[in-house]
Amino acid sequence: MSRDALLTDLYQLTMLQAYHRQGMAETAVFEFFVRDLPDQRGFLLAAGLEQVLEYLETLRFDADDLAWLRDSGRFDDDFIDALAGFRFGGDVDAMPEGTVCFANEPLLRVTAPLPEAQLVESRVINLLHLETLIASKAVRCVLTAGGRQLVDFGMRRAHGAEAALLAARATYLAGFAGSATVEAGQRFGIPVFGTMAHSFVQAHADESDAFRDFALSQPDNVVLLIDTFDSEAGARKVVALAPELARHGIHIKAVRIDSGDLHEASVRVRAILDAGDLVETGIFCSGNLDEYKIARLVAGEAPINGFGVGTHVTTSNDVPYLDCAYKLQEYAGIARRKTSPGKATWPGRKQVWRIDDATGGPREDVVELVDVPGPDGARPLLQPVMRDGRRVSPAQPLGDLRAGVLAQLERLPESLRRLSGTPHYKVTIGAQLQALVERVDRRRVAGD
Repeated sequence: MSRDALLTDLYQLTMLQAYHRQGMAETAVFEFFVRDLPDQRGFLLAAGLEQVLEYLETLRFDADDLAWLRDSGRFDDDFIDALAGFRFGGDVDAMPEGTVCFANEPLLRVTAPLPEAQLVESRVINLLHLETLIASKAVRCVLTAGGRQLVDFGMRRAHGAEAALLAARATYLAGFAGSATVEAGQRFGIPVFGTMAHSFVQAHADESDAFRDFALSQPDNVVLLIDTFDSEAGARKVVALAPELARHGIHIKAVRIDSGDLHEASVRVRAILDAGDLVETGIFCSGNLDEYKIARLVAGEAPINGFGVGTHVTTSNDVPYLDCAYKLQEYAGIARRKTSPGKATWPGRKQVWRIDDATGGPREDVVELVDVPGPDGARPLLQPVMRDGRRVSPAQPLGDLRAGVLAQLERLPESLRRLSGTPHYKVTIGAQLQALVERVDRRRVAGD
């Protein structure tokens, strides 16, 4: 991921210069949260924390950055010289990655001198928004797939290279088996999957030759794309080729169908494979899939063993953004609050307390000030992850985070598992937080 300090909005730097001139560097508290859940989402899955911590740890202005700022003519030399020593030395508290979460709950809190906490706003939102958005879409596919394998196929339609990599990470965190994006394997240790393209088949004079050449070059992972011309004809060629490959000790792991009526095609192909003694050969399907199409295929008992899911998840096409924000909640020891219509904030440093049901699934959340004890039996969701600019503990392996997500999904109430018609989850604003709002508002009115 980019470590460029200039990957931010201009107003962050213009504010920093003003803070510098006025000596405004007392402790500030900012929180990242989502204002409202989209109608199509009953919950979100927090993601992107690891990338935020990497960014904060390595944030620096290098010589080229400083030279560009100086040449821009927008900033004075004293401020630019001060940026040469800029480091993030603050604290971060956050929900662990993969935590089921809801609207009006802080997913992350930054406590640092005002210039440090302010500068990081744009990139923190950028990272948390993207991965939370994609993970929250991907987990819906996981909930509907009924244990069938899911693979991220979305790189080519992602909104840029970084988005493709982080989408691969977010989908894996949400429960996908892996990704087709090779660098996701190198960078994050995500299992990488791949078959062949239609161009590979078309480049051969005969479809059977294409299947044979691919199997001989990838003997341990033979998945053959059979719908370039006709899925059923392709399946019959696979059956005819199987004995020859078996003599070489090669087993046909699966066939892939990427077009047409996937339910009908899978039924017919399954019959051909079974009749040809390829009962162990699976069927893998792709082609503009999303959670709704997967749900219909699963409900219709289509004989499909796995799905390649790309565009619709990597772009979160039905919900392409979340109404999220990173807002100042306290400065210089005084609680702060925005009161703009439709965008009012809850002031002060907060904790989210989760009350579980009898099965261990979420029943109700309470958002309250950090120094107020939570309800009996409730557990705090925000945990210390960085102190004085250093991580509290090493990064948790992505596979462990994924396992935690899958364990959460097993305990998720049926009402939250639905693709639509999800009831509003109860998020209670604590009494002390509500009282603080009144005090802040009275102070502002008195100041006016």
